[in-house]
Amino acid sequence: MSGPDGDGLDGWLRSGDLDELVREVDRCCERRDWERLLLVRDRCRRAGETGHQLWPVASWAEYRAALGAPAEVAALVVDEGGGHLAPGPLTEVVAQHHRWVELEGHLRSQPTRGVVAHERVLRGDEDLRLDPDLRASAAGEGNGGVPLELRAWEHAYAVADYRSDGARFAAPGISSVSAPLRGSVRPVEPDGADGSEALLAPLRHWAATSSGQVRACCVEGGADDAVATLVASPVAAAGTGACAPGDDLVTGPLDVGEAAALLAWAAASGAAHGRRRGAAAGRFDAWWAIAVLAGVDHDWPVDVGPTAGTLRWSRWGRTAGDTGWWCRLAVEDPEDGLAWAVEATDRRVDGAV
Repeated sequence: MSGPDGDGLDGWLRSGDLDELVREVDRCCERRDWERLLLVRDRCRRAGETGHQLWPVASWAEYRAALGAPAEVAALVVDEGGGHLAPGPLTEVVAQHHRWVELEGHLRSQPTRGVVAHERVLRGDEDLRLDPDLRASAAGEGNGGVPLELRAWEHAYAVADYRSDGARFAAPGISSVSAPLRGSVRPVEPDGADGSEALLAPLRHWAATSSGQVRACCVEGGADDAVATLVASPVAAAGTGACAPGDDLVTGPLDVGEAAALLAWAAASGAAHGRRRGAAAGRFDAWWAIAVLAGVDHDWPVDVGPTAGTLRWSRWGRTAGDTGWWCRLAVEDPEDGLAWAVEATDRRVDGAV
């Protein structure tokens, strides 16, 4: 198909041909014709004037630019805050293949600079704590005080794998669950409400922006007691894969780094249908939750790994295992005699897990 412009673009825009416009975006990337890619993006943005909603194509163009264009072009689309329908936030996408030294001279927005810097750190490629520009700017305190390097106690975080045909979001590789869960239902302990809220806060978007179920509780007792109490509580959303009384459950210990990695992965994701928030946001949420549970949030910013040493973490789930989206953690504080459990689950709308 061709149009007055000689290459088909005008015709595709007039007819609202999403398929051909997406293919044109991909062709631009194959040719590394970034000027043309931005032209297609801009024309699709303006297509609303002719009655066509081509925002998906504009977002796809911005995603492909952030993923593979030279740093100056990639930084431009990230600074503009585009990619609303992309597989993930462009601050995370751009960090996959672009080093900080390539991006820093092109990113203008200070908040954006801070988030991208943290995303680069989470890729395990760079330690930016001594970067003079980041230290001198407000973004240097990025993510509310979480450091611009990985600490020794932190395990590898699960980061997104962005590709030209979409994205992959693998869960972190952590210890398996194998011991039978032994616990009893206890009264919910109101004195632990802050800890329950700290565990719920990073996961609420699973229910708010997707189709998930999120719940947490605190009891006086051990981690297994908290899990048994949580499983016995009512499930607000049916069909999400939440555990129920009668399920055979197993548990296994985690160190604080593994717990942070699992909670950060869940906080970063959008679950089955929601918009992904990014690994930098997930890491901050995990650190803050640990700080609250350890009772050191009033000293923030603080290195939560060493200060959370008395907390005992565990992962739990069904004996047969689960597929789909789920995050189940339990933690007990032997000094206060309290324990918490949290469960976030989600399934696809068609019922598949």
